[in-house]
Amino acid sequence: MRIVRKSEEMEKLFIIASKEAEKSFNDPSVFIEKYIENPKHIEFQILGDTKGNVIHLGERECSIQRKHQKLLEEAPSSALDEDLRSKMGTMAVQIAQAVNYYSAGTVEFLLDSEKNFYFMEMNTRIQVEHPVTEIITGIDLIEQQILIANGDELKIRQNDIKLKGWAIECRINAEDVQAGFAPDPGKIEKLNMPTDSCVRVDTGVQAGSSIVASYDSMIVKLIVKGRDRKQAIKHCKMALDKVWIKGTKTTLPFFRMLMRHPKFQDGSFTTAFIEKDLEKYYLNSEYEETLAAWLATKLFIEENLSEDSISIDFKHGKEMSPWLLNKRINQF
Repeated sequence: MRIVRKSEEMEKLFIIASKEAEKSFNDPSVFIEKYIENPKHIEFQILGDTKGNVIHLGERECSIQRKHQKLLEEAPSSALDEDLRSKMGTMAVQIAQAVNYYSAGTVEFLLDSEKNFYFMEMNTRIQVEHPVTEIITGIDLIEQQILIANGDELKIRQNDIKLKGWAIECRINAEDVQAGFAPDPGKIEKLNMPTDSCVRVDTGVQAGSSIVASYDSMIVKLIVKGRDRKQAIKHCKMALDKVWIKGTKTTLPFFRMLMRHPKFQDGSFTTAFIEKDLEKYYLNSEYEETLAAWLATKLFIEENLSEDSISIDFKHGKEMSPWLLNKRINQF
């Protein structure tokens, strides 16, 4: 992508974009479209069958991005009310119907500060962030995709779709946030994930797995639910504090900071959040230092002591304060 802010830049940036497209996709074609400044990235999950039935399953908020790539997704979006959700959802369905689309798919929009929305693209596949939609709708999207591929008619109608609760997904990648989210390939030496009932963990790696530079740097998807957005954020902070990955740098420090950032908490962030609103990529406080000490001590105990030599419960029903962390560490 190249942004043309002055007419005299058009030819130069057009050529650059065309050459990059040819190198990456063996196709020099370039789309020229209106640039929406500091928008929100809102996408709608759709399902369509071979009989012409198409429905949408609500939206996902995907505005936390770096280099135009998503880092966090949540469903639903705090930026939409029922009227706007209906308008955008109807448009998503009409777009899919216009091309006789069937299977699972996602119609993506940009939403400006005046609540005007613009079609951006359609992803004709299941997406990384599909679990947040599954959580708030109770519908297994992979199951539906298989049934549609089998030629079955959708048994779900638009009136059946009810959004309940809130879900947040963090893409924990092997990246060095201090180096501009540069990939940090390496071998996973230690991997510990939360097992709380409000947490879903999707991953294909384990201790001993290698994260190589040839593929996407994502290690795990951490998906957390709550009855509303405030509770989902609280649960996400708790879950992130229980994740332990040793062997490669990850985006964990970024997410721990993000959950505590005022603009994320009030929902006012846009796709420009990292570039314009973020002063630092990680949480740098007494709490973070204590947390690091706690994690290091926990790892030491796991690696050097038998299960019977110490009895400490690491599962807590609420977010741990620095005082509680210090108390736990002193108990060791």
